[in-house]
Amino acid sequence: MKDFIISEVQQETAVLVGLITQEQDETKTNEYLAELEFLTETAGAVIVGQFTQRLDKQNPTTYVGTGKLQEIRDFVEEHEVGMVIFDDELSAKQIRNIEKVLEVKILDRTSLILDIFAMRAQTASAKTQVELAQYQYMLPRLTRLWTHLERQGGGSGTGTGGSVGLRGPGETQLEIDKRIIGDRISFLKKQLEKIDRQKATQRQNRGRMIRVALVGYTNVGKSTIMNMLAKSEVFAENKLFATLDTTVRKVVVGNLPFLLSDTVGFIRKLPTDLVDSFKSTLDEVREADLLIHVVDISHPSFEDHIRVVEQTLADIDCSDKPVFLVFNKIDAYSFIKKDEDDLTPATVENRTLEELMNTWMAKAQDCIFISALEKTNLEEFRKEIYDRIRELHVQRFPYNDFLYPIYDDVDWDNIVESDESEEDEVE
Repeated sequence: MKDFIISEVQQETAVLVGLITQEQDETKTNEYLAELEFLTETAGAVIVGQFTQRLDKQNPTTYVGTGKLQEIRDFVEEHEVGMVIFDDELSAKQIRNIEKVLEVKILDRTSLILDIFAMRAQTASAKTQVELAQYQYMLPRLTRLWTHLERQGGGSGTGTGGSVGLRGPGETQLEIDKRIIGDRISFLKKQLEKIDRQKATQRQNRGRMIRVALVGYTNVGKSTIMNMLAKSEVFAENKLFATLDTTVRKVVVGNLPFLLSDTVGFIRKLPTDLVDSFKSTLDEVREADLLIHVVDISHPSFEDHIRVVEQTLADIDCSDKPVFLVFNKIDAYSFIKKDEDDLTPATVENRTLEELMNTWMAKAQDCIFISALEKTNLEEFRKEIYDRIRELHVQRFPYNDFLYPIYDDVDWDNIVESDESEEDEVE
């Protein structure tokens, strides 16, 4: 892999930096950097350089070695780069030391994701969750924001400029800001508790309807599938985290109703604070009767994406729920044909779609391959979904079995969208 790639751009520019370590080989580092590049483009910047370094582990003071950091500085100065983005979460000490050398805006993977979340948040719930995660990220890194830490406040307990009672005896500006942010975090947590109670009431008002949740890695096509099944217009875009707010739609197939929810996408190295802050979004997953796990089969790392989602589901105690695996984007699938004299083992990139389908069908029978965009295999997909929901209905309401038609008798044009949604603003 080349250390950097140069392109002529006029927009805000950025350089990416990653490490090849004992725990993360070059292939994995390249995959992470490709994802970081997609994140950066989603945030609106353009990549003009990319640097990697092979280390046993990241430098605790500067992330990369001092020589590599100077090499990055020379590139940044020569090409007038506006910011440098690191593929791992940086400590306050690392950010401070890196900023002294590079003298440009420094972001890590976590802060970049938080910035994207802040741009994408639309409802009061999402905005509150993002703000909480931002403050939780900022709190341990406050020291880098101040160059006047030695400045002391007055000893009378009365600050200047009308901030009565904020500044105690001998209290530094850093301590004041920590306390202010701590108070803000407490306030936001109370706001989220209020929002959670309102959403819990909404869920109770839905009665005992079957709930189905779309889960998966970010940008795998969950919102497109949501629009297809519910005939709704949930925002869908080929960018990471296009959906932050949980959207719930009531879908009626024939006379068989169920609730379908679209949830925020997962991602590798997702900040813990974000997972905690977005627990109300994940509540839809926890309370679902069926999970539709959508996978982008065209992505070379789709197997790794599956593991990330499965681990996240395990972390929120949802690994025991019934899961239907949906391999989406078969229209975008491509492979590299091996030479006949190449005796090395075949990789995912070398398999045809048919070979991959047979492999997965042998490992996990409960799956299907579709293209939501091109509407490929949609009839089979609908049948699979309908059969599973019908089975759940019969288990829950066995005395209503006669009300649910078999699949062949379903009127698939009779799919309606309810006004019920999780996108309501909370005062």
